[in-house]
Amino acid sequence: MTKAAIEEEKKEIAKQYKELLRISYQNLSDDDRILIRSAFEVAVDAHKDQRRKSGEAYVFHPIAVAKIVASEIGLDATSIASALLHDVVEDTDYTLDDIDRMFGETVARIVDGLTKIGGLKKDMSTSQQAENFRKMLLTLHDDIRVIIIKIADRYHNMLTMDAMPEHKQVKIASETLYIYAPLAHRIGLYNIKTELEDLSLKYTEPEVYADIFEKIEDSKEDQKNYIDSFSAIIDKSLQKEKLDYTIKGRMKSIFSIREKMKAQSVAFDEIYDKFAIRIIYKSNLANEKFFAWKIYSIVTDNFRPNPVRLRDWISSPKSTGYEALHITVMGPKGRWVEVQIRSERMHEIAEKGYAAHFKYKHGNQKEQGIDLWLNKLQEALENSSANAVDFVEEFKLNLYAKEIFVFTPKGELKSLPKFSTPLDFAFNIHTQVGMRTRGSKVNGKLVPLNTTLKSGDQVEIITSNQARPNQNWLDYATTARARAKIKSSLREEKKNIALEGKEVLRRKLKSQKITLNEDTINKMVSFFKLKTSLDLFYRVGIGSIDNQMLKDFGSSYSNAFITFFKNKIRRNTASNDINKEEITSKYDTIVFGKEEEKLEYKMSPCCNPIPGDEVFAFVSINEGIKVHKKNCPNAIQLQSNYAYRIIPAKWIDSSQEEFTAEIKLTGIDNLGLINEITAMISSNLNVNIRNINFTTDSGTFIGTITVVVKNNVILKKLIIKLKQINGMDKVDRI
Repeated sequence: MTKAAIEEEKKEIAKQYKELLRISYQNLSDDDRILIRSAFEVAVDAHKDQRRKSGEAYVFHPIAVAKIVASEIGLDATSIASALLHDVVEDTDYTLDDIDRMFGETVARIVDGLTKIGGLKKDMSTSQQAENFRKMLLTLHDDIRVIIIKIADRYHNMLTMDAMPEHKQVKIASETLYIYAPLAHRIGLYNIKTELEDLSLKYTEPEVYADIFEKIEDSKEDQKNYIDSFSAIIDKSLQKEKLDYTIKGRMKSIFSIREKMKAQSVAFDEIYDKFAIRIIYKSNLANEKFFAWKIYSIVTDNFRPNPVRLRDWISSPKSTGYEALHITVMGPKGRWVEVQIRSERMHEIAEKGYAAHFKYKHGNQKEQGIDLWLNKLQEALENSSANAVDFVEEFKLNLYAKEIFVFTPKGELKSLPKFSTPLDFAFNIHTQVGMRTRGSKVNGKLVPLNTTLKSGDQVEIITSNQARPNQNWLDYATTARARAKIKSSLREEKKNIALEGKEVLRRKLKSQKITLNEDTINKMVSFFKLKTSLDLFYRVGIGSIDNQMLKDFGSSYSNAFITFFKNKIRRNTASNDINKEEITSKYDTIVFGKEEEKLEYKMSPCCNPIPGDEVFAFVSINEGIKVHKKNCPNAIQLQSNYAYRIIPAKWIDSSQEEFTAEIKLTGIDNLGLINEITAMISSNLNVNIRNINFTTDSGTFIGTITVVVKNNVILKKLIIKLKQINGMDKVDRI
């Protein structure tokens, strides 16, 4: 570069720095300005010899990220300084100790977190990337600002990706759509979330993006005329009330229009709600709500509202802090139009998220405010799922979920993701309430635990010290928090049953003069076609491996080692000769969706799932349903780009599948007989009563009971125990 060009570049860097201070959303104190100036000088010095692929000085990137953090996200001076320094430790000679010494422990911790994210390998398989992403989230509980600055960093990278090769553009865009856009949504950064989605579409589906972008540009004049005609109708009424307001039109994002086109299978011209109209009014805090409903009244006096499309986020703000009234009205030319009514304060919160709440607070009060915000966001990171792709998928769903508001029996308001059930509500109240859930009431009526809650429902949880989670609960719960707690409980219960099963197995083998040791366990695992010793002990514990099956094993015990050895050689030397479909059909089956439907499917050759693997289904265009492992190398790519074609799937373990059986009972009618029968059934492991019906006649009774059991062995044991009840005549399975 020439000397003149270098001087010009220095002037531009200084100009960008002044711009950073000028556009900062927070009121900066003198100490704040000193901190930011020091960080700027270190960043300029550290990156002085570095250039981006576009050719410009590298330091423009951290300055741009800091500007996003300062203006669009609205964070504090600590965050702005950390953004300026976010690449210093990773890319230059400066160390973390240097940052700690110069800027203090908080900035050093944030820069360290950003350095760890930057250090993740970029060319690894998607399942490894998911694992790294999970580790990143689970180890960053110290300061969520790390993730917020990372979103700003990703946003600027997406804005400047033109110089990158096409394959990298698609990879980064897919990752952005899959993880960073939902994160921005959850934090309340709706503008950045929209930009990330649109930029991702620009690189993943460039032709679609260009087509919609061109049509939006062509329709801008029509949009302006429409907003003017809408405004003209209500202007007079609003001015008559002496309201200070502005009316703005906002085009829906390219990505959201594309999603509507796909969901409704329509062309661009057939989508009528392509933009929203915002009425932003001035008001003091005391009159905000009054003015919002006054404007609502004026709008609906002039335009017919859609009664099912009213959203009152003023009385019940979203968990991100968002407040507004949303109404959909029939506007001019017979078009449905969404109208958003917000005060200037509400508009700031919508634009900046929680940062707007703390704009005018100072010192400790501001720090406490931001701490409250950061603590609220920790909820989104609560998950201990063992599978990385599964974790990222559940985490993403929790971030993007729309909210509903329900009431406790005492009238407290609780926010839950849309499609939540009473079981999700129970775990939201407290883990122990969830664990002890026996039933639920919604609006005073007893309902099943898988009932979908709606905004306004009043929910009561009935608990019992005897209640505990069962396998079905995973189908009832939708939130990551509830599912993680249920899975943990089921694993613990399985271990406890397996411990008992191990002792039962030791005694039963001893009667056959067989010692329970590692060699015997390995032979039994092979004999019963299981995967682990835990599976073996568990099945003995619940009775699905009964006495007869153990005798069959005992009789073949002398040849067990030879059989085991042959199988091992056969597996190692002739794996291609094994009929996988035959093994699968004998061992387990796959079911799809919440209804657990049995559909035709094929195993995907890219990851080769086997019975017991965690799986999902992908609806391919030419080959029907294909089953992939959740940690398949292609999992994130499929779920990023084709989420609408993903179907939940799982192997049904024969020991876990539950069956309904009907039992007929006859005998002498005694006082308290039904109590004795139900107590007998409840005391048996893994037996639930679905239905019970008794009639008496002249001192005798006839009854039918529908029970849910895991296998025939348990049912037989139950019938034997029922026959032992005093006064029982006959007990038969119908």
